[in-house]
Amino acid sequence: MAESDKTQPRVIVFSTPTCSFCNAAKAYFRQKNIKYSDIDVSRDMAAARDMVRRSGQQGVPVIDIGGKIVVGFDRNKINQLLGIR
Repeated sequence: MAESDKTQPRVIVFSTPTCSFCNAAKAYFRQKNIKYSDIDVSRDMAAARDMVRRSGQQGVPVIDIGGKIVVGFDRNKINQLLGIR
C-alpha cells in the first residue's frame, strides 16, 4: 500500500502568525503533503483555552496528531506519529 493510501490522522496546529516554529511546522506539513487545520490562538481565546487544556502549555506551536499532543516543532515525534520519514 502506498503511503498516500493510508488514512492520515487528524492534524491540528495551534499557532500564532508571528511564531517562527509554528510557520516552520506548517511549511513542513505542506512539504510532506500532510493536511492540517491551523488555529490562530492569538485571535481565538476559546481555542487558546482548549490548547492549554489539551497540552498544559501556553506556548505555541501545539500540534494535535490524532489526539496525541506534540509541544513545539518536534520533527522526530511528528514523523513517528504520522508514520513518515
